[in-house]
This record gives sequence, structure tokens and C-alpha cells, in this order.
Amino acid sequence: MLDDIKKDASQRMTKSVEALQHELTKLRTGRATSALVDHLKVNYYGSEVPLSQVANVSVSDARSLTITPWEKPMVAAVEKAILASDLGLTPNTAGTTIRINIPPLTEERRRELGKRVAADGEDAKVAVRNIRRDAIQQGKDLLKDKAITEDDQRRFEEEVQKLTDRYVKEIDEVVKTKEQELLAM
Repeated sequence: MLDDIKKDASQRMTKSVEALQHELTKLRTGRATSALVDHLKVNYYGSEVPLSQVANVSVSDARSLTITPWEKPMVAAVEKAILASDLGLTPNTAGTTIRINIPPLTEERRRELGKRVAADGEDAKVAVRNIRRDAIQQGKDLLKDKAITEDDQRRFEEEVQKLTDRYVKEIDEVVKTKEQELLAM
């Protein structure tokens, strides 16, 4: 029983770390990467679809992306999606090819992004701590139902705390890596 609770908590904590990593890939670091536009939705004949389903996104060099829609009418829709996004990038169109130049980050923007990275990291830590609280509560419920002993409960809480500490440390490493990436430009 306790192993199942611990295993579930571990899986949920792993998902929290993965969600943080996914969220941080969307942050612009001054270096071109196709992950910058992966989350964009494009209006494709009345329905919203991911950009990757209507166009090919490639990195032409360190500071620019090239987007080639598979259908000519989609060029305008892709441009519109880029302009409407929170990326602050301006697409340049030449025929059916859309180029996005990624300007270098200003010092002010880097600090702003650093704060956002730290806030996202803190949100992930809160999620991990909430998972810990839920797991410990489930253990206490088993103790109340006399399904486990107090020693088992205490040992379980220590194991869940070690698990939590491990994931919090992992989140700190992810945040630190992203902040270094932001400052390296």
C-alpha cells in the first residue's frame, strides 16, 4: 500500500519536473530553436491546430527560424499566429517561406526572463510539495484505519520527504541551467 502511494507520488513529481522543463523551452534565450514556436496554434480552415501540423519549422542559423507552410493559403494564417503570440517576434515573408529573426536579448529582458524562470521553478516546487502533502495524508489515513503501524507511518513520511528533496533539487538544477543559458548570451 505505502509503496503504491510512494510510486504514485514519484510519478507525479516527475511529471511536475517535466512540465517545468517543457514550459522553459518556450522561453526565448536569444538563440533560435524550433521549440519557440511549437506551442503556437494556427487557424487551419476553421480549427486551431499546432504549427507543426501545417508547416515545417527549421533553424537556419543561430539567430533565425525558417517556417515553410505546406499549403500556400496557410502563409497568412501562420504569420497571424506568430504576430498574435506573446513571443514579440516579427515574421518576414518571401513567397511561401516565413523567416523569423531572433534579436539578441537586452540586459533588462534577461533579468525579466530570469525572474520568470525563478517563478516557474517555485511553482513547480509548490506542486511537488502538494504531492508530498497528499501522499503523507494518504499514509495518515491508513494509520487511522489501522492498516499500518506508527513506525511504518514515520518511515513512510521520511521516505516521501527524501523523494521530495530529490525532486526539489532537480527543479533547482533545471532553473539554474536555464538562468545560465539566459545570461550566457
